[in-house]
Amino acid sequence: MISTKLIQLIQDDWEEIAARVIRAIRRHPDLENLAKRSDLDLREWCREILEQIGVLMSARKSEDVQRRFEILGRIRFEEQIPLHEAVLRLHILKDEIVGFIHERGLPMTAIQLYAEEELELRIGRFLDEGVYRVVRGYEKALRLEQRVAS
Repeated sequence: MISTKLIQLIQDDWEEIAARVIRAIRRHPDLENLAKRSDLDLREWCREILEQIGVLMSARKSEDVQRRFEILGRIRFEEQIPLHEAVLRLHILKDEIVGFIHERGLPMTAIQLYAEEELELRIGRFLDEGVYRVVRGYEKALRLEQRVAS
């Protein structure tokens, strides 16, 4: 299937997408804390998602994927990254993946255009679920800290 080729393109060229994400984070005025993170840290976060995006998207509803994003939310809380920055970073990742596919995707035929649109929709749904799970993990960590502090 053509969307499989596009997913493979994302996985093969994850470093280029990560570089785009890092540049976008550094430029964004609302990402003050994340912009201070090292390129290596930001790059590793991208790698963890992009190298496995095909597997993660095919198992979108699995408990393992849900848990993985909730752990990311907990870690962002522990690192004292504001929740809005954790969420915005996922939105930036989505935008950069979609932009990459539009620029580097397959030659445009009606079928290939459809495959790009289908993949864009699947990535959007997957990362929207990721946002929800990151927020959920962040909030759990916040509630736990508040209980401990009480």
